Amino acid sequence: MNIRTNAGYIITDSVHVGRTEFVLGVHSTAPSQFVAWACKGGSDYYWGHYLSDLLSATKDLLERATQELEFCMNEKAQSPQKEPEEPCL
Repeated sequence: MNIRTNAGYIITDSVHVGRTEFVLGVHSTAPSQFVAWACKGGSDYYWGHYLSDLLSATKDLLERATQELEFCMNEKAQSPQKEPEEPCL
């Protein structure tokens, strides 16, 4: 099993929404032990939210994935006939 890491954080959880993945990372010695990133292509991590406890980090991960899902659903509802250039799903 391959272990994914970024900036010393071990990626422990992920949620895919369309072309974006939201990941949760854990670092045993960092001042902010947890991070939630958006990720493209499995290795392009950005928009990190650094947190000090697991529950807050998990909440942030799920909220961000939910926001992206709602955005994708709204896009689809507004143009059901036309396929977007970069589809969310």
